[in-house]
Amino acid sequence: MSFSTISCIVLMTSVLAAGEEDLPTAKPVPAVQAVPLPDDEVSFQHWDPSQHERRELTRYHYGSTLLRPFWYPIAGPLDFPLTRMGHPRDPLTHSHHNSVWISHNDVNGVNFWTDRGPPPLGRIAHQSIEQFDDGPAGAWMLSRNAWQTIDGKTVMLERRRTEVRPLKAQDWLMLIDLQFETPGDKPVVLGKTPFGMIGVRMAKSIGVNDGGGRILNSQGQINEKQIFRKPARWVDYSGPVIDRLCGGIALLDHPANPDHPTPFHVRDDGWMGASLTLNRPLTIAPGKPVRLRYGLWVHGGVPKAVEVDPLWNEFAKDPLPAMTPPKRR
Repeated sequence: MSFSTISCIVLMTSVLAAGEEDLPTAKPVPAVQAVPLPDDEVSFQHWDPSQHERRELTRYHYGSTLLRPFWYPIAGPLDFPLTRMGHPRDPLTHSHHNSVWISHNDVNGVNFWTDRGPPPLGRIAHQSIEQFDDGPAGAWMLSRNAWQTIDGKTVMLERRRTEVRPLKAQDWLMLIDLQFETPGDKPVVLGKTPFGMIGVRMAKSIGVNDGGGRILNSQGQINEKQIFRKPARWVDYSGPVIDRLCGGIALLDHPANPDHPTPFHVRDDGWMGASLTLNRPLTIAPGKPVRLRYGLWVHGGVPKAVEVDPLWNEFAKDPLPAMTPPKRR
């Protein structure tokens, strides 16, 4: 922080202290906030008073022109983004690799995974934001989506909860809670496929091939050759952010998810995903929603398994939050 900025903060404090009025019932401003922005975006921000710094940890994009909502950027060490939009060497056919996203290749036969390909293709359409909540340790939002065919027929309904929690230094945790249900009295089948339910496209410099990064899973296996479609509690993808500075993301699978530990689909070219239905389809019956929870530990450095395991253990013990908004008074 510059000397002029510090001086400005001191001056503002002095002016407020010398003012004729005070605010005896003033409440603390939440350190972590979900801030709605124009153009259908929500910014998740953290104010660190020790550094006099406000960081944007991530931004949720849900505009009506998108085929699916996504989170970008994912702020790493020194706020360098740890993810990217699209494949670095194949941006056309991998345009659906939108940083961190939720989708599936086969929902009642409709493909929500790709942007182009043989029909029928689908779109995850944002419906509404039902609640925001800010706080000293975390902030979250609750939203609703409709998984629809291109002509607008709803195939599946989704409620999505996004929460961020700052941790030590510049590390932080993003929790993604999902609840899927049928739109009527007929079941919804998530077909057998490696593609879905969550994907993460890492920054080019972090990829094993392009940047010399490293993939590690909870079983101690390393990189695509050992990890590809193998079950694990978590997978970490780490690598260079800038010279002599590394960072990464650990994708965490919750023990309450169906068929945990899930197989992970990873590539040395810079992406990882948790494959919910790699081995068998999953049926969502009417009146019986399916709950999922994933976590992303966003961190500096290249952690060893003994560093990721304790964090996953805390993630596993964390109670699942309610997925229904409070009644309006």
